[in-house]
Amino acid sequence: MTGGTALALVDLQNDFCAGSVAAERRVDDPTPLSAVVENAARAVTLARAAGTEVLFVRFLGDPAHQGPSWRRRDLAQGRPASCVEGGWGAEFTGVAPGAGERVFTKRACFDAFLAEGFEAHLRARGVRRLVMAGLFADVCVDSTARTAFQKGFDITVLSDCTTSLHLPYSEVLRFMARFYGARIVEHRDPSWRAAAEEE
Repeated sequence: MTGGTALALVDLQNDFCAGSVAAERRVDDPTPLSAVVENAARAVTLARAAGTEVLFVRFLGDPAHQGPSWRRRDLAQGRPASCVEGGWGAEFTGVAPGAGERVFTKRACFDAFLAEGFEAHLRARGVRRLVMAGLFADVCVDSTARTAFQKGFDITVLSDCTTSLHLPYSEVLRFMARFYGARIVEHRDPSWRAAAEEE
């Protein structure tokens, strides 16, 4: 369905949400990840029921996709590649694309606008508001929201459908609200499914 709002589900993949790789990233407390997955899946169900388009964005971190600076960082920090194409770690967690739902692939980059066809699809569908869910609020969600704002899209962040990795989560949300004018709501709030049409 063509409409002014689309839900972008960012990097809800095994290596970020489940298993040993995710656990190593969240050594303090992995609990928020399970809540994010559950709430994001519920948000997808609500979006589908309302006729709001759902876009799946995935990350592939294969060394073949990495630029020199990415490889140097991983080598210096001893980081293994995550979400390797064809592996379990790259598979979606909690919810999968339905029939006809688009998947956009980021190859060793944070910003969904660097995924081939992402912006063109939004423009073609008449999307004016991008609703953000997935991981992580201070990395890929923020990178995508920042570009979206600069390209003229309005932003909504579903606060119970994401969490931060490196920075205090409440500060990340405040930052996006202040600098991108992002609406910050929970997935149960019905306003995000019709936000753009009301403007």
